[in-house]
Amino acid sequence: MKQLLTNGVIEIARWSGLMPAIRKILAGRAAILMFHEIQQDGPSELMTGTSVALFEYSLNWLRQEGWEIVSLATSLERLASDSGRGGRYAALTFDDGYRDNVATALPILERYNAPFTIYVPTGAPKRTLQAWWLGLREMFRSGDTVTIDAMDRRFHCPRLREKMAGLNEVTEWIHQDYRRIAMLDPTFRKADLSLSALNEAYFLDEREVQDLGRHPLASIGGHTDSHAALSCLDTESARAEMADNRRYLEQLLQRPVQHFAYPYGDSKACGPREAGLAKEIGFSTAVTTRHGQLSDLKPDHFALPRIGVGGPFDTTARFEARISGIQSAAHMLLGSQR
Repeated sequence: MKQLLTNGVIEIARWSGLMPAIRKILAGRAAILMFHEIQQDGPSELMTGTSVALFEYSLNWLRQEGWEIVSLATSLERLASDSGRGGRYAALTFDDGYRDNVATALPILERYNAPFTIYVPTGAPKRTLQAWWLGLREMFRSGDTVTIDAMDRRFHCPRLREKMAGLNEVTEWIHQDYRRIAMLDPTFRKADLSLSALNEAYFLDEREVQDLGRHPLASIGGHTDSHAALSCLDTESARAEMADNRRYLEQLLQRPVQHFAYPYGDSKACGPREAGLAKEIGFSTAVTTRHGQLSDLKPDHFALPRIGVGGPFDTTARFEARISGIQSAAHMLLGSQR
């Protein structure tokens, strides 16, 4: 119900012509956008990424509305130095190192001359990543009946809508407690599913990461060795996940790696301890998946919020509402009515 009311507020603001005025009041000074896959054929991937149309729309909208697309480092420098003069800055980030970030997104980014940061976990190019989300998606894509033993659930899903709903339910179950990830291993073995093969199909390899690292628009950031939820690890293990990943990428790229993204990035996966580790290891910034924009002159560089773009229910109107600040305002308003 709350989501329906929020959608109603967004649509009223959009079609009444009030969105530009609201944007001037509510939008932050800088925004970090978060993408994962940029998909040519969304339905075949169960609408789990960002469509090409929405991706290009987002870049075009930012430019038309006066947001300057700059690197993450530049956006933070500008935010701190322009002393409220009114400029707005957007930084583009991509998590995990997907092949389509280069094959599909890069030509669009080049056309817009848009800098970006891509966060790469060691296991992706090395083909050892236990990318459970790819495994689940493959099971729902390829089967009309999917059994998840750890949930004691069987999904009958012959149609796209049912596949998407089933995949979303299992994904949400994982996000409630990241320790459940290991509980999927028997299901993948029973299905004879090769996560290594999915790594090969979807993630950049080492040579491709090296090539991308030389691109003038690209920055490569860290994303841990194994894409672990750091809060579930002891301190030494969490530090090793971050430091070893940074060391690997710096050796691969032969240049410093300054930026980091916490896997999963919500309050269940990272917090003050992880922020302290990121700073101690030598990163300059660390991004979360917590929703928000940057409005003050001194944001916490090791707990930066982002605005996600994509997923099965995203639209151009919802993207505009998130960037404009109206979605956050609607949530706050509706929350205060309880």
